[in-house]
Amino acid sequence: MTVVTELHEAHGATFEECGGRRIVREYGRPERTHRAVRNGAGVIEMGYGVVVVEGDDRIDFVDDTVSNHVPRAEGSGVYALLLDPQGRIETDLYVYNAGERLLCFTPPARAEPLAAEWSGKVFIQDVTVTEASSEFAVFGVHGPKSTEKVASVLNGAGAPEPGLTFVRGSMGGEGVTVIAGDGLTGEEGYEVVCAVDAAERVFETLLTFGMNAVPFGYATWETLTLEAGTPLFDTELDGQIPNVLGLRNALDFEKGCYVGQEVVSKVENRGRPSQRLVGLRVVEGDADAGTDANTSADADTAPDTGTVPSPGAAVVDGDATVGTVTRAAVSPSLAAPIALALVDYDVEATSLSVREDAGEAALPVERTPLPFVEGSAASARIPRYAPE
Repeated sequence: MTVVTELHEAHGATFEECGGRRIVREYGRPERTHRAVRNGAGVIEMGYGVVVVEGDDRIDFVDDTVSNHVPRAEGSGVYALLLDPQGRIETDLYVYNAGERLLCFTPPARAEPLAAEWSGKVFIQDVTVTEASSEFAVFGVHGPKSTEKVASVLNGAGAPEPGLTFVRGSMGGEGVTVIAGDGLTGEEGYEVVCAVDAAERVFETLLTFGMNAVPFGYATWETLTLEAGTPLFDTELDGQIPNVLGLRNALDFEKGCYVGQEVVSKVENRGRPSQRLVGLRVVEGDADAGTDANTSADADTAPDTGTVPSPGAAVVDGDATVGTVTRAAVSPSLAAPIALALVDYDVEATSLSVREDAGEAALPVERTPLPFVEGSAASARIPRYAPE
């Protein structure tokens, strides 16, 4: 459930369910909103699940389970993964050291099972694990002017840097924690965390005070992150081996043993995974190929959709199936269909095709370097692979 539903409705929001949680889909004209975020600043209510870990052994306990080192310094965080024994991703999460407790932000459906799993593994350690999603509100602020936006309304601190560090201050008279983002939309970004009872005032402050900002929902989040080349949990990460996705920012190869670490290290030492995540751009209807994020079509006009591949469609090289589309959409910045796909690692062809069903005509596509659109920041999740 969103925590400021009436305010979203006042701005014309429509909603959808995600992981058992109600989130904002859009406020109308998502393409126009997309461009507004690319050129300025936008605010989204994030649908995170939240797990709180407390106790003297909290850092060591969580560090023993995740793929990256949990920071010991207060005010810092890390992006990490939980893997199964076969090295496949069970969840991704951000872990923040908030002093006497760790805050773990997860996909919405993963918080409750994660809290239960961790609670079941506590034996003699001084650790308490709580699922606390209903206690927090998290608002993302993204766009090339997001630093100016945050600075215009944050009292008691400056905008934090570098990524995944945070500061405490106030907005609209309410206490907040502001976290520097890791560029998932391809733009500068922050997350503003507050208690649920402060959420309405903080959301109103972000939208109506200081520098202008537009509200946006997950329809725009999906196109922004797609253009940025950012793999997401539900569409790319869930059930995959992280090496396939090039998620090097989530892995510390010097770290001690954690579940799935042996598989990840074996794939890393081999030099190449079985597949890799790539960008594809549909060749047909490509008249607007030169359009960039700042010179796209009129903001009131949706881009020409062309043909958008479906998730699960086969990627083919000649007669051979070499991969699968994971996510696709019309890029509002490029006015053309784009997609992320998992393809066999050793495929060298740049001209490929996508086929929805056997016997249907194939749709020509071209492999495209990520990100599709250059913004004010680079996503920390852009696939990176070990040198061969």
